[in-house]
Amino acid sequence: MSDPTTYRPAPGSIPTQPGVYKFRDQYGRVVYVGKANNLRARLANYFQPLTSLHPRTQSMVTTATSVEWTVVVNEVEALALEYSWIKEFDPRFNVKYRDDKSYPSLAVTLNEEFPRVQVMRGPKKKGVRYFGPYAHAWAIRETVDALLRVFPMRSCSQGVFRGAKLTGRPCLLGYIDKCSAPCVGRVSPEEHRKIAEDFCTFMSGQTAGFTRGLEQEMKQAAADLEFEKAARLRDDLGALQRAMERNAIVLGDGTDADVVGICEDELEAAVQIFHVRGGRVRGQRGWVVEKVEDIDTGGLVGQFLQQLYGDQEPEAVPKEILVPALPEDAEAVQAWLATRRGYGVELRVPQRGDKRTLMETVERNAKQALVLHKTKRASDLTTRGQALEAIAEALGMDQAPLRIECYDISHTQGAEVVASMVVFEDALPRKSEYRRFTIRTVEGQDDVRSMHEVISRRFKRYLAEAAKAGEALLPEAEIEADEEGVATVDKPLSRSAYPPQLVLVDGGAPQVAAAARALEELGIDDVAVAGIAKRMEEIWQPGEEDPVILPRTSEALYLLQRVRDEAHRFAITFHRQRRSKAMTAGGLLDGIPGLGEVRRKALLKHFGSVKGVRAASVEELAAVPGFGRATAEALHEAIAQRSRSSTRPAAVNTATGELLEDSGN
Repeated sequence: MSDPTTYRPAPGSIPTQPGVYKFRDQYGRVVYVGKANNLRARLANYFQPLTSLHPRTQSMVTTATSVEWTVVVNEVEALALEYSWIKEFDPRFNVKYRDDKSYPSLAVTLNEEFPRVQVMRGPKKKGVRYFGPYAHAWAIRETVDALLRVFPMRSCSQGVFRGAKLTGRPCLLGYIDKCSAPCVGRVSPEEHRKIAEDFCTFMSGQTAGFTRGLEQEMKQAAADLEFEKAARLRDDLGALQRAMERNAIVLGDGTDADVVGICEDELEAAVQIFHVRGGRVRGQRGWVVEKVEDIDTGGLVGQFLQQLYGDQEPEAVPKEILVPALPEDAEAVQAWLATRRGYGVELRVPQRGDKRTLMETVERNAKQALVLHKTKRASDLTTRGQALEAIAEALGMDQAPLRIECYDISHTQGAEVVASMVVFEDALPRKSEYRRFTIRTVEGQDDVRSMHEVISRRFKRYLAEAAKAGEALLPEAEIEADEEGVATVDKPLSRSAYPPQLVLVDGGAPQVAAAARALEELGIDDVAVAGIAKRMEEIWQPGEEDPVILPRTSEALYLLQRVRDEAHRFAITFHRQRRSKAMTAGGLLDGIPGLGEVRRKALLKHFGSVKGVRAASVEELAAVPGFGRATAEALHEAIAQRSRSSTRPAAVNTATGELLEDSGN
């Protein structure tokens, strides 16, 4: 814990212009990024007596050991630079708007030759059109099932699509007219894309044209005595109406807007947002955040809008955003949002009418979310703190292990040996800092030597990054700015640059001894080492003959088990990926000169499977895009040799039943 007075800038050295500032810890890691219209006035707030600071601010300034800043021209540039630094450095103490749950969206993959409609979660991908998010995945599937009657676009996976293309037979949806079957050529790529674009147009709220067109076609079919066609069009019209009824009209003027509601207390805030398109609620989403400093509702709104729209596609930014309070720099935020969208965005607080009523509904949702979150988290925060203190006491550590790294080895009878490293900070997983290792210098089922290799590799990297960090911590006078007053941003340190307080290994005394020996060889003596054995859940320490036995009901044991199980999950997932690759394309195509990842993918895409590649002739291989005659001949010969070696019968000693080594003759 540092003393803020030791790194407080000298009086008068901080400029009074707009800018962005960073606090760093002893390892050079950026722990907080902020912006200010007046850097001197803002930074002075952090160097008040600790007792007058917000609890989270106290923790931040005592964790930091230095502060630096960059002067910019105006507030809009400050917003842009602050956002880019938060994305780049992922500061520990910045407000992070984490979803209170994972919301699915309806996605249309317009970046593919034959666009596909599907349920999608996770980060947004370029070239994919999203609608939602929705509260439940089943709601998306019901909507899609209804709309495929009218917009028969592809909804199958890549594997099903390739299989239908190779066999020439469509899937069930193609037979029941809920897919136009582009896989077998019933429609051209252009016709299928037009269907997908019409689907997107309907989902974006422009429904009147489609319903009116279906009504006219239905009436015309009835007038022509084509009653079967008229009945089918009637059913299609009913499907469209059912899809529209799922979202009630909340704003009669057809407004496109995002409505933000916030409920907060001194330490946390819940944020809810309704996405309204064409007057209908098209999606709902929620976040819960910890407040880092004493910030008002307007400040929360500014930070929320920055993080919400920073990575969004331009069409995802609406022309109107309704908020409970305007941030201090509302004009700068509007200007920044306009640059994201391409043209004007209005940011305002509704005062009366339907929009105010909708705002109150969103705020009620935020209040309920905060109450539910506090009910769940009140015990969690206390429990996590108690678990970390109990671990420190059981292992004889001076302080609670706020950062724990756990390592596990995974293989199948000594083949495809891999290792995992998972990181828990404040007893919560930090997945962005997980690492995977491929063991190369150890063969066979030698977990002890594999563990020694992994620990050595990880902490050699740490020592190199720590040395680099020492060089990177420049005094603020050495921060150079360009002609416009914007400083050159130094690159963030690697995730390997931050040491843990505790190294946990999945295993008993041998694995613990190997990890401790690796650290000792590198001269690292300030990191505790322990192992948790699966059979009896014993905690082993280096040099100790007897393990530490924690009570079965201990929160400390439960936390160590969670960390160990996460490392095991991460390791076995990586191992299965490598094993699967070795058993399919990797086993046949890896290691062939001139055949890289791009060409392997081109082969599998062209022939559909490894079996198809194996059966291909030289002429067929040469016809693949990116392949010439010479490459095709070399590939064909390599595949033939591997196929012969894999089918060659093994020699067996009839006396002992043992396999004999292949002499190569």
